[in-house]
Amino acid sequence: MDSRFCAQDVIRCDNCEKPVPTLHCELCQINLCKDLDCVGEHLEHRLVSFEKRRFTIEYPSFTTIAGNDQEEPLETRLVSARAKQGNDRIAIPKEEQSGPRKTSGAVSSLHDKPQIILEIITDCGERKRLLSVSCLGNSEFWTSAKDNILRLYNLQGELLKSVRTKSGNRPSNIAVIKSGNLVYTDHILKNTNIYLLVRLRGWLPLYVCGTSSTDLLVIMISDDEKQSKVVRYSGFTETQSIQTDDFGHPLYSTTNDPKDLSENRNLDICVADYSGRAVVVVSAAGKLRYRYIGPPSATRRQFQPLGIATDSRGRILVSEYRYNPIHIVDQNGQFLCYIDNLGLEHTWGLCVDSKGILFVAELKTGKVKKIQYYK
Repeated sequence: MDSRFCAQDVIRCDNCEKPVPTLHCELCQINLCKDLDCVGEHLEHRLVSFEKRRFTIEYPSFTTIAGNDQEEPLETRLVSARAKQGNDRIAIPKEEQSGPRKTSGAVSSLHDKPQIILEIITDCGERKRLLSVSCLGNSEFWTSAKDNILRLYNLQGELLKSVRTKSGNRPSNIAVIKSGNLVYTDHILKNTNIYLLVRLRGWLPLYVCGTSSTDLLVIMISDDEKQSKVVRYSGFTETQSIQTDDFGHPLYSTTNDPKDLSENRNLDICVADYSGRAVVVVSAAGKLRYRYIGPPSATRRQFQPLGIATDSRGRILVSEYRYNPIHIVDQNGQFLCYIDNLGLEHTWGLCVDSKGILFVAELKTGKVKKIQYYK
């Protein structure tokens, strides 16, 4: 008998063995916790709460997507789309290869002269406008542009996969999360089959990121653009909403402008609020820590943050579209230095791979540039 269990042991998730599962797959007749790593394979099946589970198998209806040999369910009960718009969902495309996205802490100091070590030309040039880049391991990366196609490239610039969003809408943002899944604000993708994950009513998701756990962080604005908030999802469940400071003042601007976000090593949530002209940093509990508005010595111009990423040392990297230097800030909001004089143009999305290499997406050139900024 397995020493971890006894006859009086509680019911557990059949995948990870966590106690007290919250979901049940009626097709597979197994119990599941709410972690995406466990439930992801069953999104296309009939999922019910554990309390409502039944012991008869009900097979879902299937339909074939044109141009795809795979089949997907006609309906997924836990998730669907808001009728008003098609680009208002949170989604996860799961790539065949997966693995945690961690950043190496081997390098301890910043490089005096950062260097571009590689330029990759994508298919997202002047017309398509390259917006986001997200690393899948150290040798591949996903991109999104001002069209409805997600593209996966290797470091040689070879297009490995392209997937069109099911809704036909442009995703606002993409992010590879800890499990190796690709998250974007539209639908859920699994081996080019697309499934819905979370329905939002009255809110429009803008940017999304993964966390050191399996949670998702999503920043969104209300349909009337009068409110904004960061929401944490654990599986399908909203577990946290961050909207105001201790005095009831809004933390984030309410316009439909870029609001990229990233979780830092200390679990701070960092939002590059373009219209708010600041990087807003709150603790994991949602308490405002500080607003970074640019280095004190900078000439007085409006700070316009766009892309944001964090590294294994807790540093925050921020891009500005009109002013191409990239800011490096420590986890307490102290400006450290710029990455500049590298000929960067119209910088937008950022990500850091597991070796501590910065990837920068250039909007108009369609290039992704790898930058070594550590010694």
